[in-house]
Amino acid sequence: MAKAKTVFFCTNCGYESPRWLGQCPSCREWNRFSEEVVAPRELKSRSGVGRMEGDVPEAISQIKGDSAKRLSLGDVEMERTLGGGLVPGSVVLLAGEPGIGKSTLMLQTALRYTKGNVLYVSGEESKAQIAGRGERIGALSDNCFLLGETDPATIVSHARKLEPHFLIVDSVQTLESGALDSAAGSVSQIRESTAQLIRYAKTHDVAIFLIGHITKEGQIAGPKVLEHMVDTVLVFEGDQQHMYRLLRCSKNRFGGTNELGIYEMEGKGLRPVENPSELLRSPLSEDLSGSASAAIIEGVRPLIIEVQALVSSAVYGTPRRSATGFDVKRLQMLLAVLEKRCGFQLGAKDVFLNIAGGLKVNDPSIDLAVTAAVLSSSEDLSLPRHTCFAGEVGLSGEIRPVTHIDTRISEASKLGFRRILIAKAHKEVHVPKDGVEVVRVAKVNDMLRTMFG
Repeated sequence: MAKAKTVFFCTNCGYESPRWLGQCPSCREWNRFSEEVVAPRELKSRSGVGRMEGDVPEAISQIKGDSAKRLSLGDVEMERTLGGGLVPGSVVLLAGEPGIGKSTLMLQTALRYTKGNVLYVSGEESKAQIAGRGERIGALSDNCFLLGETDPATIVSHARKLEPHFLIVDSVQTLESGALDSAAGSVSQIRESTAQLIRYAKTHDVAIFLIGHITKEGQIAGPKVLEHMVDTVLVFEGDQQHMYRLLRCSKNRFGGTNELGIYEMEGKGLRPVENPSELLRSPLSEDLSGSASAAIIEGVRPLIIEVQALVSSAVYGTPRRSATGFDVKRLQMLLAVLEKRCGFQLGAKDVFLNIAGGLKVNDPSIDLAVTAAVLSSSEDLSLPRHTCFAGEVGLSGEIRPVTHIDTRISEASKLGFRRILIAKAHKEVHVPKDGVEVVRVAKVNDMLRTMFG
């Protein structure tokens, strides 16, 4: 029997080297190599589960395509993010920060599914702890089975006997294959354990959810190759100080990556939010300075969010620029445009910007609402609450058109807005019959004259 050997793995991409290297030749990252003891190659090959023996090449025209129906999970937001439901035999990686609610979301999914058995495998919590969380959620099920195990071969053995429709592994960093001598969470363990589960999923047509952690840099923990091995990558994000959580899809072999799911954290778990626009706006009825509504697109969903700005004199000499949920560099650019093109002296003032609800917005159509909120706070003039904005601001102060403008206008109309400001460059715009007024503006100065006279 061959002896175990020591190799060095890049913790970023999984590149293997017989010696330590300062820079990874594959991903070009520095100081990423860690030493691990691995099993011989022939031992690893024998540990495979569900290998396809005697497979022969076939013409693609002679192979029947896989058109299996998707599984309905009873969660509208997750089904939307996955592209219409869970594909049998697919492997989904769910990543997020510690404490964000990944385990709660997956346990809710397992308890709500009633069309077949579900296997929930945990390497972090005991069965009693998981059952206690299920009782707190208030939805126990006889179809959900719990297993405390970290060996992928044992997990596959139990899954073959139970024959679940899908299984959940919490978390992939706790898996430890007996074929390797390295510790759980190492590059080789994550790669080998995930490969065993993927072979089982593909050969037995069983979907698998893998829960993963996020590093302090915001990246998915483990080698980068893990994201390439799975079929779908979901990222569960949000601010723990706020009640809303976003489920984004960054990779999907069976659908688009532009979908978004929104949840609200409650005492009994996560509640899907079907109409988030009504919840993301302030319930106050009076007009306040520094507050503007923006019609944005998250994935393919239109949202009406509230942008809050506060402009005050700099007390300590050096003005501060702070933004929550918005890019600070983008804010600095917009402030420079307001100074250069509109003549507002904001260089000696503190500017604070906040996106209500704890959302992080990257849609450039929010620019027009940001400039309106900043000027409203600077001049202490309130904006009408029945007006919203949708436009990108260029460096010369022009208002540039944005995508899906008809969808944004329709969402504003549904929520009772009477007026929406858009770019003048939009050619054809469909206006709903209920009479929302569409105001076209070409530059930021035109917006100022329209709103402040």
